[in-house]
Amino acid sequence: MASPEPLKYNGYGEIITVENCQKYCDQVMSEVEKQTGKQYTEYVAEQYRIEPAGGRNFLIKVHVGGDNYLHMIVYQPLPIGGRCCTLRGVQEKKGYDPLEPFM
Repeated sequence: MASPEPLKYNGYGEIITVENCQKYCDQVMSEVEKQTGKQYTEYVAEQYRIEPAGGRNFLIKVHVGGDNYLHMIVYQPLPIGGRCCTLRGVQEKKGYDPLEPFM
């Protein structure tokens, strides 16, 4: 398993291809389905980038079947007060679309 690169404080870091951000995707799945108007039977995080932001913004590429993907930004607050992750944005994409910030 690759170890994440050091965080950059002026934007998103490099793309990381490991599955340890799936738990953040799972926490916001109902909001993703609400915003896209779709229900997903396949919903697997494949890549992500991190941006420090008084917590962390995860820019995540999620496979949702076939050549269909979602790019989403999930905010993870600092571990104070037991706050959950929140969805900041989601876009429907294809597999060939690069994982680039959109907000």
